[in-house]
Amino acid sequence: MNPQTLSIAEQLAYCTVRLECDLSHGEVSTGTGFFFNFAEDGGKSVPAIVTNRHVVKGATVGRFLLTVRDADGGPVIGSTVGIALDNFESRWVPHSSPDIDLCAMPIAPLLHEAQSKGKTLFYRNFSAGQIATDAELQDLDQIEEITMIGYPNGLWDIKNNMPVFRRGATATHPARDWNGNPEFMIDAACFPGSSGSPVLLFNVGGYTNKKGQTMLGGARLKLLGILYAGPQHVADGQIAMVPIPTASKPIVLTSIPLHLGIVVKAKELMNIDAQFRKLVSAEG
Repeated sequence: MNPQTLSIAEQLAYCTVRLECDLSHGEVSTGTGFFFNFAEDGGKSVPAIVTNRHVVKGATVGRFLLTVRDADGGPVIGSTVGIALDNFESRWVPHSSPDIDLCAMPIAPLLHEAQSKGKTLFYRNFSAGQIATDAELQDLDQIEEITMIGYPNGLWDIKNNMPVFRRGATATHPARDWNGNPEFMIDAACFPGSSGSPVLLFNVGGYTNKKGQTMLGGARLKLLGILYAGPQHVADGQIAMVPIPTASKPIVLTSIPLHLGIVVKAKELMNIDAQFRKLVSAEG
């Protein structure tokens, strides 16, 4: 398949990966990761998978599938390579602040290993140039449609190795820091397994800006952030912000999700980018 025949939306189906983790206490959990190029310098970069720290916390083994690439450079739909890694939690580089629920794992060794076995892999990655800038965020309206890609409740198209696309809206303005933190809120159902999902501004064929002007033309694609938590009613009737769980469990009536999600702003990926640049520099 010629990759140039894929629409932007079709390519987005290959930007995420379903993470399945064996936890130290015996439970199996799922989460979402997505591909991102760090430390870009000319034609060089550090390809990695990004997710939330709580997704891989306590993980002894991690498993995921990557789609095989054909001779034309496109995906072989349904053909995959399975990856299983031990010491999974220790492989991730965390954000330097313990309050920011982000981490990333370089995948170049995995790509090289697959290539040594005669397999090349197809995926699509985001890069720093697709992160919404402060100026672009300021130009957004209070309510904007968002697209979230991931694996709610661990659901996926296992035969074709594809995620689930969901639509929602901004619930707070992405240019503002929710409660003083580098995050904002979305109006979308955020189920277990959705942790680590990229949250996108994605419009095809045009969009209307906050001045009411219609902008016609190509697609608008910007990475706004990464889902990590959601507010829930807790036992005493108050509302608490808790990480989106990675395992599906029965929810008691005193802990009810509010159909909202909290998103870490994508600009926080630049903290991890700086760490990778230091590693690359140290390696010469």
